[in-house]
Amino acid sequence: MKSPWNILLVTPLFLLLPLRTSASPASDDSPNTRNPNGHTCLACVAVVSVIEQLAQVHNSTVETSMERLCSYLPEKLFLKTTCYLVIEMFGPDIIKLLSTDMNADVVCHTLKFCKQDPGQPLCHLYPLPKEPWKFTLEKARQIVKKSPALKYSRSSADICSLPFLAKICQKIKLAIKNSVPFKDVDSDKYSVFPTLRGYHWRGRDCNDSNKMAYPGRRPDNWDVREDSNCNGIWGVDPKDGIPYEKKFCEGSQPRGIILLGDSAGAHFHISPEWITASQMSLKSFINLPTALTNELNWPQISGATGFLDSISGIKENSIYLRLRKRNHCNHRDYQNISRNGASSQNLDRFIESLSRDPLLDHPAIIIYAMIGNDVCNGKADPVPEMTTPKKLYSSVMKTLKYLNSHLPNGSHVILYGLPNGTFLWDNLHNRYYPLGQLNKDVTYAHFYSFLNCLQVSPCHSWMSSNKTLRNLTSERAKQLSNTLKNIATSQKFTNFDLFYADFDFQEASFSLLSTCYTREKPPVD
Repeated sequence: MKSPWNILLVTPLFLLLPLRTSASPASDDSPNTRNPNGHTCLACVAVVSVIEQLAQVHNSTVETSMERLCSYLPEKLFLKTTCYLVIEMFGPDIIKLLSTDMNADVVCHTLKFCKQDPGQPLCHLYPLPKEPWKFTLEKARQIVKKSPALKYSRSSADICSLPFLAKICQKIKLAIKNSVPFKDVDSDKYSVFPTLRGYHWRGRDCNDSNKMAYPGRRPDNWDVREDSNCNGIWGVDPKDGIPYEKKFCEGSQPRGIILLGDSAGAHFHISPEWITASQMSLKSFINLPTALTNELNWPQISGATGFLDSISGIKENSIYLRLRKRNHCNHRDYQNISRNGASSQNLDRFIESLSRDPLLDHPAIIIYAMIGNDVCNGKADPVPEMTTPKKLYSSVMKTLKYLNSHLPNGSHVILYGLPNGTFLWDNLHNRYYPLGQLNKDVTYAHFYSFLNCLQVSPCHSWMSSNKTLRNLTSERAKQLSNTLKNIATSQKFTNFDLFYADFDFQEASFSLLSTCYTREKPPVD
C-alpha cells in the first residue's frame, strides 16, 4: 500500500537543506547516487522538529501546532490539503510520542521513516537520549504498536502516481529534464509563463505564436512592423521615418548574457522561516509555490540573470541588469541554463536547451560556472567520485566546441574557477542551525554530520569535521581551476574570445564586462 507520507515529499518544507552549495537535483543528473531513504528520514526529522517547536513557541499542544503549520501553507499546488492529509494519518502517533518527551529522531525511527541498517552507524540530529538507544526505541514502539499508520509502506513511491498530483508533477519533471519551458506554444524555448523554466529563467517571449520572435535575435527589417527581438523597441519615428530599432540600437553592439551553471548559478535558496518555528507566520510560505515550480531556485534574483529585487528587499544588480543599463537594446536577453546537481560531467545532458542562432541572433556573453559538483557529492567516501583534471579538460573542451558551433561570431565565454569551500565549515560549524536555535541543541556541525551519515549531503567533502578531507577537496578544486585557466590561455575559437576568472563573482563580473566591451562603440543610454 502506498504511503500518504510520499505525498508530503512534494512540499519543499520537508526537503529543506539550507546552505546547500550544490542542491540535490530533482532529476537524474546528480554527479552521485542519492539515498532516497536518507531524504525520507531527513524530511521526517525536519517536520517533527518544526511541529514540536511550534508547540513550544506558542505554548500549545502538539495537535494545535500541527494545525498551525498546515494553516500557514498556501492552497496552491495542494500544499495545505496535503498537510492536513498527512497529519490526519500520522498525527495521532506523533502526538503520543512527543507527549512522552521523545525527540524527532526517536519519533522518526519509531515510525520507520528512519532506519539503522545492520553494520551502519545510527544517524541522529539531536543529542541521544540519556537512556540506551535500543531501550528508548523499544519503549517508543510499544506506545504506537497498534497504530494503523504503521501498515503503510515507507518506500519512496512515485508521488506522480497520485491522481491529483499527476498532471503538475509530469509538467515539472518534463521541464526539469529538458531545461526548457513547459509552456511554450511556438517551441522557440521562450515563454510567457514565469516558472517551470519560463521567463524567470530566460527572457520573456513577446509573441508566443511566432517562433521567429524571441529575445536576443537580430531585428527583422529593423522591427518596422513588430518587435521581433522582444526588447520593446519597434516601429518608425514619424518625425524622420527612421525605425526606432535602427535609431537606438544600430552600432551599439547588443549582447545577451547566458549562464551555464549549477544550483549556485540558479540561486538555490531555502528561506530560514520555513524551518524556524519562532519566525513562522502566514507570510512565511507565500513564495513556496513559486519556489517549488522553480526547483527551489530563484533565477529571477540571481547574480547573473536576475531582474527582480530580492525577497529581502535588496535591490538586484545582476550582470544582466548591468548589461541592460549599459544598453537598453539588451532588454530581456538573458538565459539561465543552470541546474541543481549540474557539473562538467553532465552538462551535455541539457546544454542543448541553450537558445542561440549563429546567423540570426546577437552575440552573447556566456559564463561557465560549474563551481561545486565536480568536487562535491554525498558519498561516505567522496574522493573517488570527484572529477579529475583530465576528465574536466575533456568535458570542457566538448562544451566549448558545442558553443563554437552555436554562438554568433563576436561572443565571449568566461570560465569561472571553483571556490575554496572550506568556508562552509570554518564559518558555520559552531553556529546554531535553524532547527537548533530555539533550544541551542543543534549546530551546523551536528547538521552536517547528520547529512553525511544519511549520505544525502550536497558536499560531504567540505561539510565535514575531517580537516584533511576538507583540505584535499580544496586542493582538487584548485587543480580543476588551474585546468580551466590553462584551457582559457591555450585554446582559440572562431566565434568567441575565451577568458578565465577566479571565483570572486562581484569583482570578476565587473572587470570581465569591461574587458568584453573594450573594443566596442559606446552603448545606447
